[in-house]
Amino acid sequence: MDDRGVIVDLDGTVYRGNTPIPGAAETIATLRERDVSIIFLTNNPVLSPESLSERLTAMGVAAAPEEVISAGAVTARYLAENHPDQPVLVVGSSGLCEQLTDAGLALTDDPVAASVVVTSYNPEFGYEDLTAGLQALDDAALFLGTDPDRVYPDDDGQPIPGSGAITNAVAGVANREPDLVLGKPAFETVETVLDSLEHPPSTYLVVGDSPETDIAFGQRAGMDTALVRSGLTETPESTAFQPDHVVDSLADVVSIL
Repeated sequence: MDDRGVIVDLDGTVYRGNTPIPGAAETIATLRERDVSIIFLTNNPVLSPESLSERLTAMGVAAAPEEVISAGAVTARYLAENHPDQPVLVVGSSGLCEQLTDAGLALTDDPVAASVVVTSYNPEFGYEDLTAGLQALDDAALFLGTDPDRVYPDDDGQPIPGSGAITNAVAGVANREPDLVLGKPAFETVETVLDSLEHPPSTYLVVGDSPETDIAFGQRAGMDTALVRSGLTETPESTAFQPDHVVDSLADVVSIL
């Protein structure tokens, strides 16, 4: 392969919860020594690229904010470009709210006033949030999920609920499916990544632990793909999104390149 770039997932690929995956930091350092372009692409909607950069750096993984693309950043960009003046009700975290506010969007806590409803990960999600989403979707023009991840791995590699679980809960009670779900593998996320590339898409390798998000994203973007077993997926046989490579962890990616 003649790869000049790598697009790396975070949860389950670089770390699990707050625990770095063995060999991840060393692999990123080796790729940089070989002058490989690196983009960190995550469906985490809570932390901004700046905050994710700081988190990675604290784990020993050098990452500049401009090298990080998150589901929260994609959501903020999409709404700012397509619905800049519409009141947004967020069923999600304060971190996502900050990103949307920083993008110039107007947030509201009033379900009746909301034109857009955004559902996303929030560990404090509860009955009042479900009620607000239900009432807002009675008239809201747009129902948007930040990402499809129903689960993601904790420090021990066990699944815990993600954004998709909350989006599904709100959709179920409102009897209305989302109009759009961003994050990987959405075309809007593909477009955001393609706009940031230094080299042609065909020279990039996508590395992640989810066939339905990471591998599907790579296929949509015209990139080679590698599935790591360090997250929630150990074997890809049962998925329609078959990777080009299957390795144990990010540490094995250097051998692919």
